[in-house]
Amino acid sequence: MSNQVSPTETVNVPTTKYNYKALLTDGILKENPVFKYMLALCPALAITSNTFNSFGLGIITLIVLVTTNTAISIIGRFVPNEIRIPIYITVIAVAVTIMEMLTHAFMPALFSALGLFIALVVSNCLVLGRAEAFASKNSVVASFCDGLGNGLGFLFAMIVLGFFRELLGTGAIDFDGIFGFRLFPQEYAIPLFIQPMGAFATLGVIVGITASVSILKNHKKTQKKGA
Repeated sequence: MSNQVSPTETVNVPTTKYNYKALLTDGILKENPVFKYMLALCPALAITSNTFNSFGLGIITLIVLVTTNTAISIIGRFVPNEIRIPIYITVIAVAVTIMEMLTHAFMPALFSALGLFIALVVSNCLVLGRAEAFASKNSVVASFCDGLGNGLGFLFAMIVLGFFRELLGTGAIDFDGIFGFRLFPQEYAIPLFIQPMGAFATLGVIVGITASVSILKNHKKTQKKGA
C-alpha cells in the first residue's frame, strides 16, 4: 500500500491552540515574573524608591517586551540556531535604543531619573528569556500576547514595589507633580524603605504574601479533591 498523498487530497497540518486569555493574564498575578520567578530583580530593587520612576521603567520594559517578542517571532524561523542569541540581543538593543531616544526627547526628567537603567533593559533577563523561551518558537499573535502579559506583570510589580516603598518611606505619594497625596506626616515615615535595604524588605514581604496565598489555594484545591 502506498503512503503517498494524491495532489488532490488535503493534508491536515496540526496547529498549536493557544489560550490567549491565559497568555495575557497569567503573567500579571499567577505567573508574575518578579514576585514568582524572581526575574528582573536589578531594576525591581534599584528603581522602585518612588512610584513615578517605577511606572516609567515598567512602561519602557513593557513596550520593549511587546515589540521584541513580536519581531523575534517573525524572524525566528529564519535565524540559524548557532547565532540566535546575538541576533535576539541585537533586536532588543534596537528597541531599547529607540525607547531611550524617545524618553530623552519627550520625558527628559524621567530620562535623567532612570539614567543607565534604560539601557540596561537590553540585559534584562525577562526580555531575553521570553524571546528565547517563547517568541522564537510560537506564532506572532501568541508572542505579542505573551510579551504584553509578562510586560504588564512586570509593570504591576514595579508599581506595587514603588508605591509601598515611597508611601512607607516618605508618608506620601508624589507622581511627578501630576497627582499625589499624603497619608501620614513625614516624621512618622520610615526612611529605610526608600533605601536599598527597604527594597529587599518590601520585596521579601510581598513574595512571602503571594507564596502563602498560592499555598493556601493549592491546599484548598487538594482538600476539595480529597472530599
